[in-house]
Amino acid sequence: MDVIHLKYPHQLKATEGPYSLAVGFFDGVHRGHQVVIQSAIDTAKEKGLKSAVMTFDPHPSIVLGGRNEKVFYITPLQQKLDTLSKLAIDTVFVVNFTSDFAKLSPEDFIQYFIRDLNVKHVTAGFDFSFGAFGKGNMELMCELGGHDFDVTIVEKCADTTEKISSTRIRRALQEGNMEEARMLLGRAFEVPGIVVHGDKRGRTLGFPTANVQHMEGCFIPATGVYAVKILVQNEWLDGVCNVGYKPTFKDPNNKQLTIEVHIFNFDKNIYGEEVIVGWYHRIRSEQKFNGIEALVAQIEKDKQAAMDYLNKQA
Repeated sequence: MDVIHLKYPHQLKATEGPYSLAVGFFDGVHRGHQVVIQSAIDTAKEKGLKSAVMTFDPHPSIVLGGRNEKVFYITPLQQKLDTLSKLAIDTVFVVNFTSDFAKLSPEDFIQYFIRDLNVKHVTAGFDFSFGAFGKGNMELMCELGGHDFDVTIVEKCADTTEKISSTRIRRALQEGNMEEARMLLGRAFEVPGIVVHGDKRGRTLGFPTANVQHMEGCFIPATGVYAVKILVQNEWLDGVCNVGYKPTFKDPNNKQLTIEVHIFNFDKNIYGEEVIVGWYHRIRSEQKFNGIEALVAQIEKDKQAAMDYLNKQA
């Protein structure tokens, strides 16, 4: 899969193409997004075109909303690209969302980012908007396409309750509802990171943990204890994870979030290793214990609960 980064005004006047293009922000690359992307792939096969995806970085709200706080993604850019690479796409265009880009008229967006890129078929969700102030919609995309390119509009993808959306996934993560997040994504929610040194207290308690420094910009689920899988050296291993502020040991005013994974039947030194944590089930909320014995007894219960849950998933 080729990844091409574009910035307006971009210098790329001609690409290999011609392309069948799926366009959208695609945070999460969830089941609804996958329908849009698969439609573009199918069209590419039918028409003898190359398949492509166009996404944007950073999130438009950073540029348009004047936000000072960080935006947390279900899939930060690199994770999004890793997920897209598994979908048999030929090319991904990453458009740098800047103030100048945001001022483009719908007509100019289509000229520079559709026609000039040799796109012959555009696929997007029914609610995709483009151009300054989001004035362009999919009906306008059809009108402006003329004889230059065809358009497929993918209607709302919903389950029995409501539309499958990134907003809904974030809500599930905030609630610690990993089963719903997994259903909406079509896979377990994952957080990439690197194993760093912690306070090593878990080892003294008999439950050594991998302290995972998550990739910057990742959305982290609600604090608590979870049944997880962790990808270490290309192998998925079962574990139990605590994400939170360790109130039993830490000053409650010291709000430093940690992700610690106790990996079952594992004793390797993996400091510095890149890992991925896959989140499956929230066992309980984080709580403060009165003493070490009570904490250790609860950790043992959590470990067993995680084992039981993950064994049922096998």
